[in-house]
Amino acid sequence: MSPPDPPSDHSAKATTDPPNHPPTDQPSSPAGEPEAAPFNVGDWVRITARITYLKTADPMPMLRPPDLVDGDEAGQVMALRAINQLAVRFRRGTFLLDVAQLSACTPEGRPKG
Repeated sequence: MSPPDPPSDHSAKATTDPPNHPPTDQPSSPAGEPEAAPFNVGDWVRITARITYLKTADPMPMLRPPDLVDGDEAGQVMALRAINQLAVRFRRGTFLLDVAQLSACTPEGRPKG
């Protein structure tokens, strides 16, 4: 009778290559750090792009018609969300909007500049 073979460890593999990380959606500066968001919590913004629907910022989001927000209505940024999304509170609700759809304004709705 021969002695049993020593157990082999197939789960541990020695690699010399660094792990491959998928690229992030955040733009980065030349130093490799993520760039700051264009808006901060508390900033006043208004919708500049034409939207086909509004998505509520509720825990269970719903799609709502775009006429709930007037074109010249100012909203306040309530939260920064992932992938350039902001939760913006308007008169008739809080909605998730893309940064590209918004521009800075005063609380009265006039362009900031």
